[in-house]
Amino acid sequence: MKNDKYAWQRFDIQTEEAIDLAVLEATPFDYSGSATEVVYETDEFTFVCPWSGLPDFARLVIHYTPAHSLVELKSLKYYLTSYRNVGILQEHAVNRILLDLVQLLEPVSMVVEADYKERGGLKTKAVAKYNKDQPQA
Repeated sequence: MKNDKYAWQRFDIQTEEAIDLAVLEATPFDYSGSATEVVYETDEFTFVCPWSGLPDFARLVIHYTPAHSLVELKSLKYYLTSYRNVGILQEHAVNRILLDLVQLLEPVSMVVEADYKERGGLKTKAVAKYNKDQPQA
């Protein structure tokens, strides 16, 4: 087997414990039962490959129908920024965000989409969905 001349080249990779779940805050939603859809978008979502430490960049979109709570936006920004040095797979990142936000907000429904920048000639889009009326797999 040929030696990997980049094997020594590592970056600090944090585990998922570095994701700052405690920073997330909910605020009351006064229109429970309405058909309000809330959409948050950012082109600044980033984390790192768990093996190489090289960065992944994505356009992240979170859609949800609130039940009783909204996520406070500054807390969401800090939460998402805490992923910056976390080694996590692209497909796992959307599911972790969905899990954390559903636990915080208990929404009617939520979709987390990440459209990743091309890497190695492959473009990835990952989508995780939650609906309180449908059993989760």
